[in-house]
Amino acid sequence: MSNESKRSTLNTQRSPSVIFGPIYSRRFGKSLGVDLSPERKQCNFDCLYCELDPAKTMEAQADVLAVETIVSAIEEGLAEHRDIDFLTITANGEPTLYPYLSELIDAIDTIKGRTKTLILSNASTIDDPTVQTALCKLDEVKLSLDCATQKCLKRLDRSHTGIEVERIKSGMLAFGKKYDGPLIIEILIVKTLNDSKEEIANLNAFLLKLRPTRIDLGTIDRPPAFEVKAVDYEALLHISHLFDSTLPVYIASRKKADIDSGHYTYDEILETLSKRPLTQEDIEALLDDESQKRVENLLHKKKIRIVETNGIKFYKKI
Repeated sequence: MSNESKRSTLNTQRSPSVIFGPIYSRRFGKSLGVDLSPERKQCNFDCLYCELDPAKTMEAQADVLAVETIVSAIEEGLAEHRDIDFLTITANGEPTLYPYLSELIDAIDTIKGRTKTLILSNASTIDDPTVQTALCKLDEVKLSLDCATQKCLKRLDRSHTGIEVERIKSGMLAFGKKYDGPLIIEILIVKTLNDSKEEIANLNAFLLKLRPTRIDLGTIDRPPAFEVKAVDYEALLHISHLFDSTLPVYIASRKKADIDSGHYTYDEILETLSKRPLTQEDIEALLDDESQKRVENLLHKKKIRIVETNGIKFYKKI
């Protein structure tokens, strides 16, 4: 679509749904959402697990909000909520399809003060140098990578024609070399679709090259558009062990209701932590009270240590 065509679809009307929240997160504090497509889904993926209704994929936004409209809404949001930690750029769809993203980020930088900026992207356009340049202006970037193979990408994320997983991966590597801020990768596991050892092995091999700041491993926690299933916490923990222990994998979804905490000896704790650093929530889910005391003893004896990765504290074997 030409710039003239894009500008002809500009919506300059005030849209109160541009801003949503605040949302509270241990990882990002108090976040105010900025929706670049508040009226309808505009995406180049139609993921099976998406909570939005299915929609035809597109390579560019058909309905485009004016930068001034979005900035005005952000100003009102920041005036109402003065203690925001992050402005989180997202969309009912993919935010990097917004044609004036770079201009918008520049405008946000003039009004955000100490508030940080973050984008949640499906990474489909990360091979585009203009997208990379825009995202380099943000304080933090979170990219999705559910699949490391083209077959999985088409089956699970149901990508628009022409989107190739190898271009996504090469784009991520190029962006990672340019970007100075925290780069977070989100992997959403769906039962029987991307939870195989083969698919995880492919993800692991790529992530060892990328070396992101943090990897958030999650599963479905909202009603999906299609009949697909989440995996439980124990399955996520098992999958996390399939990744190289040097990768900063954080289990972001916890289905703890059916988990019985177990009794771990000192050696079993050390062996577990050698395979995968665990957060406090992981330890509380897996270990009984006596075993948790052993963790504290190991910490005191300097057999293990706590390391912080982009706001998340991990227990790790020394």
